[in-house]
Amino acid sequence: MQFTAKQISEIIDGSIEGNEDVVVSRVEKIEEASQGGLTFLANPKYENYLYTTEASIVIVNNDLTVEEPISATLIRVKNAYTAITLLLEQYNKFRFHKTGVETPSYIHPSAKLGEDVYVGAFSYIGDNVVLEDNVSIYPQVYIGDNVKIGAGSILFPGVKIYHDCVLGKNVVIHSGTVIGSDGFGFAPQEDGTYRKISQIGNVVIEDDVEIGSNSTIDRATMGHTIIRKGVKLDNLIQLAHNVEVGENSVIAAQTGISGSTKIGKNVVLGGQVGAVGHITIADGTQVQAQSGINRSIDTPGLKWAGTPASQFQNQMRAQVVLQRLPDLERRLDQIEKLIKKLDEE
Repeated sequence: MQFTAKQISEIIDGSIEGNEDVVVSRVEKIEEASQGGLTFLANPKYENYLYTTEASIVIVNNDLTVEEPISATLIRVKNAYTAITLLLEQYNKFRFHKTGVETPSYIHPSAKLGEDVYVGAFSYIGDNVVLEDNVSIYPQVYIGDNVKIGAGSILFPGVKIYHDCVLGKNVVIHSGTVIGSDGFGFAPQEDGTYRKISQIGNVVIEDDVEIGSNSTIDRATMGHTIIRKGVKLDNLIQLAHNVEVGENSVIAAQTGISGSTKIGKNVVLGGQVGAVGHITIADGTQVQAQSGINRSIDTPGLKWAGTPASQFQNQMRAQVVLQRLPDLERRLDQIEKLIKKLDEE
């Protein structure tokens, strides 16, 4: 695909300095770009590359002052980083846009498909499934009975959506993720065995959620496991039954959240965070990577770290003390020896 500077400026609402008819066909890093490439400059640390890059078009901020001659056409925008994000989003829509049903695939006669739906080869679409307009189902996806998927959503290869789950509009789920598998529910018996508790709820994923590869979101025992609007989940995440994640929260890779825990809005959880079940995490909470949350966090907007997690500043002070422990041990040993010597005298 090829685009002119004029076409790009119209997409990102920019102003052109240079040749508006110059054509680009790929997006590249500013330090590696070549003729026919589009790049951007948002971080001042990379400004020196503006004068050496061979890119044909560079997107820059409105307030950038050019100090040396440049060969590229500039497109000035309010925020270059936001502009390139929008442009890449549009580029992906063009590149990945497909329609129609590939064979072999199975679609139950009762399933309802909207306009411009794409179903890739070797996919399974179950009884009473609803795929709204512009849904893309890539090859080897399984969609169980009574699932509803909102307009514009994309399921990449190998995604599995169990029965009765509901996905909103513009949901993106990457390869290998499983939505709606059974929650980890087993009742201990008197003889030491465990009896499975049937998981009869579902998973509800609201609009504009993106979920990385090889993550799992368990269905509720009863009711719903809920991922609210705008949530972004990394790869390799485990959300247990009846968990709720609030709007616009972000969770990094290898995090595990135990059953019935409620995460508030705009929460940020770093990689490998673990949380016990049946607690709440307040709006705006930020938790450092590898922290363990063993009780509810009730005060909004605080930073936490460590295992068990404590407020970030307290944890940093504890780390300072911990680093001093070998010296303190040495000094304590010297004091004990001195006391022992005094006692002997």
